[in-house]
Amino acid sequence: MQFFSIPLAPRKKDIKILFFRLPPCDKVCSLVSVSIQGALASSRAIVNRSSLIVAALFFGIVSLPVHTSSSAWVSLFNGRDLSGWKNNGEEKWVVDSGTILCESTANKYGYLTTEKVYKNFSLRLKFRGEALGNSGVFLRSKITGNDPEHGPDIEGMQVEVDPSVGKHTGGLYESGGRGWVALPTEDGEKALQANDWNNLEISANGNHIVTRVNGKKVVDLTDPHQTFSEGVIGLQIHTGGGVKMRWKDISIREE
Repeated sequence: MQFFSIPLAPRKKDIKILFFRLPPCDKVCSLVSVSIQGALASSRAIVNRSSLIVAALFFGIVSLPVHTSSSAWVSLFNGRDLSGWKNNGEEKWVVDSGTILCESTANKYGYLTTEKVYKNFSLRLKFRGEALGNSGVFLRSKITGNDPEHGPDIEGMQVEVDPSVGKHTGGLYESGGRGWVALPTEDGEKALQANDWNNLEISANGNHIVTRVNGKKVVDLTDPHQTFSEGVIGLQIHTGGGVKMRWKDISIREE
């Protein structure tokens, strides 16, 4: 940009008027264009930064851990002792070679029950029969007394466990109530592996109970007349003698 002056007359003193000589239009347009492009670039940078912040916040929220009602699996048997369990009755319950061994000694009922009460849960364990006597797993149960002749009294839902195929292992029997409420399916009756370790899985959620033996569904019951909604978990020795059963890998997940 250049400056020049024009003298004015007649005056005693010269008065100079300053004029600005502007650059050619193409240079001005070029400067304006550069300025606009710079402004647009700055705006895009601001928008891009804002987009990144919004995206980070969104994915941060999405990646937050989702809370579920299920908890982690917890072991109920440590393989060393019967901590967390209570022996009810006169029958034999001992830890042997990392398993719980139950055996008839007084020929009465016997129950090994958890000290903790449970309501809705999934339970899994392994069992192996070493004699012909009957056993079972009790859900939401309660010891109600003791009879001198047959041993402790119990009420609650029992999942049948028998060492022989076709004896309703996995079926549901309500002690202190209705008796049999759900027998195994035809295929479920064949799921047991005699003289071997068997996997038993139980899901008890409200009035819905599902049992599986060695991965095969045995019972799927929605009970319209549910009686027991919470209580201890128990392992059974049936009266009459001849029971010898091993248990291991017992764990629970509360719902």
